[in-house]
Amino acid sequence: MQTTTARTSLLVFALLGLAASVSSAYVHYRLVADPTYTSFCNVSATVNCESVYQSAYGAVGGVPVAIFGAIFFALATLLAWSLPGRPAPAAAAVPARKGALRTAAVESAETGTSTGGYLFVLSTLALAAVLYFAYVSFFVLKAVCLLCVATYVAVLGLFVVSGSIGPARLASLPGDVGRDMRRLARNPVALTIALLYIAGAASAVAFFPRERGDSDGTVAAQQQQAAAPTLPASDPGRQQFEQWLAAQPRVPLTIPNDGAKVLIVKFNDYQCPPCRQTFNEYGPIIAKYVSQHPGQVKFVTKDFPLEAECNTGGVHEAGCEAAAAVRMARIKGEQKAEELERWLFDNQPAISPALVRRGVREVAGVADFDAQYPKVLEQVRADVALGRQLGVTSTPTFFINGVKIVGGLRPQFFDVAIASELARGSDR
Repeated sequence: MQTTTARTSLLVFALLGLAASVSSAYVHYRLVADPTYTSFCNVSATVNCESVYQSAYGAVGGVPVAIFGAIFFALATLLAWSLPGRPAPAAAAVPARKGALRTAAVESAETGTSTGGYLFVLSTLALAAVLYFAYVSFFVLKAVCLLCVATYVAVLGLFVVSGSIGPARLASLPGDVGRDMRRLARNPVALTIALLYIAGAASAVAFFPRERGDSDGTVAAQQQQAAAPTLPASDPGRQQFEQWLAAQPRVPLTIPNDGAKVLIVKFNDYQCPPCRQTFNEYGPIIAKYVSQHPGQVKFVTKDFPLEAECNTGGVHEAGCEAAAAVRMARIKGEQKAEELERWLFDNQPAISPALVRRGVREVAGVADFDAQYPKVLEQVRADVALGRQLGVTSTPTFFINGVKIVGGLRPQFFDVAIASELARGSDR
């Protein structure tokens, strides 16, 4: 590939990846800073950036993966920009008496080839990383992040284009590094750019806001029994959220509260990754309030599977079966239903109609699933119809004393919502 064409292509792919990574980091920042934020790339329960960013795979050490992507693509942009615009003349073709011109030509050719080699090595490592994250997204979380897909395309493009100019000099790259570092030190402009890049990368990693009370920025399923993070009464974020909550319209619900001051209704799909996440995150919070305020907090799960058999459509092949299975387990006792819910969420990546049947048989002792299914499916459809009446279109959707919250809240704000509604109920 001609150097000019390769340089242009590399710049296009690097800038595409940089734009997508910066956008992803912005969305992640808003999710941490604003519990009511819904990102522009949430198209459906499956095409959903937030479910990827908020998963256990969305951050490393509390720093979003998108920040590391932005650092990589910024470096790729600088390297692509430093490539010569056109092939330098071969050293042998330059007359010996023009020593200075000959040296410049040789250095230009060497720099162009070594830069291509650096890009090829870096993009190879990046390709391995994006293949892992693509697998996690598509097959573990079963969610598609459009901004993430843009970075996958950008990395693949960098790998292919740099592969056309870089591998020829791979053997000499260790020696090229020392030579190029010396050239960098002699060039004030290039050295300043390099120092600014390093400072910017370090600042992005060091100062990106972490979620309060969660050192790694995520709440993984294996931490579900840990105490949920809380916000002190003096926290400005808490005060702002309480003001927002008080100002929201409240939808009348036909679900009885049985005398509770706080009624929380969740429209749920057992194949929905954010439903699993909120199940794990909210469990300890709900348990705390149920224990501390007996009879004052009621939590109700309603079914809203994104599957055509019991809803208007969707891509989840076992959503209706899973919802029906939990209902059958509940006949055996509330504990059996809770155990099956956890089993279904734990096995969510591999869930299928056959797996649901096996789970309800092993966990709840239900041996006649197929016989019960037609009748129970009608009950699931009744929940779906109620959800449609309330304007539910995706999962999870919560109603906290009638306040509709699509996608859920950060755990500490969910805690604040319950506490605020308890206080509001006491004031009435």
